Amino acid sequence: MKYCRFLYGGQTLYGAVDTRSGSLQIVGLTEVPEEDPHFRLAHGRASSFNYSFEPIPLSEADLLTPVTPSKIVCVGHNYREHVRELGNEMPTEPLLFFKPPSSLLRPGGAVVLPAASERVDFEGELAIVIGRRTRNLKPEDDWREVVRGFTLANDISARDFQKKDGQWARAKGFDTFCPVGPFVSDELDIENGVTIETRVNGELRQQASTRDMIFPVPVLLRCISAVFTLEPGDLILTGTPSGVGPLKPGDRVEVSIDGLGALANTVEAEAV
Repeated sequence: MKYCRFLYGGQTLYGAVDTRSGSLQIVGLTEVPEEDPHFRLAHGRASSFNYSFEPIPLSEADLLTPVTPSKIVCVGHNYREHVRELGNEMPTEPLLFFKPPSSLLRPGGAVVLPAASERVDFEGELAIVIGRRTRNLKPEDDWREVVRGFTLANDISARDFQKKDGQWARAKGFDTFCPVGPFVSDELDIENGVTIETRVNGELRQQASTRDMIFPVPVLLRCISAVFTLEPGDLILTGTPSGVGPLKPGDRVEVSIDGLGALANTVEAEAV
């Protein structure tokens, strides 16, 4: 299943996404299946289905973030080459931090560079969407049962504040610093690895397989759920590969993975 969240006819709706005629399209409206009691969509099931809906290209839809999480848990230093480019030691356990839900940004929205920061970087990432309330996932548990699917994210970071503060709340938490989308899919073959790419103004800046993760998805789920109760719709950003770099006003940054489409956002300076 692939689904997106979008505005249509003045309402927030959920759409089933599929490839038609070689392009991604919203092919119909969708809701939580009756046979899937573990996952809820934030806006319920209401009158979404009163519309006569014709398929539309995903690129023409007024997309929103596909989920509205109670929390966004992020993992730092989770790709070997990224750790090396930073000159850090390999972590022995996942490094966790939060981004606030207020940092969420829809596909196509503008990342706003804070006037107070001298360097803001892109960090393309694979994100996990939680599908079932989860606490203390065990090694013998099937991790797939608690995952609704995967989507794309960009962990925008004020690098100067990150170095200055020591802890990362301010550096990672500005409004617009968490673009997410364009849709969620449960069809990704994550166990065999997928390739994540980030482009800035069309230039390839990041490219790596998720097989380079120090802590793969099942390990992250066990570690994180041992600390926090994960709720349906919560996001886990799994870390960024090497190649991070600064953004400037006018840039267009795009994160992509085959099977998840492309998350594209523009960049603009804060109005002062």
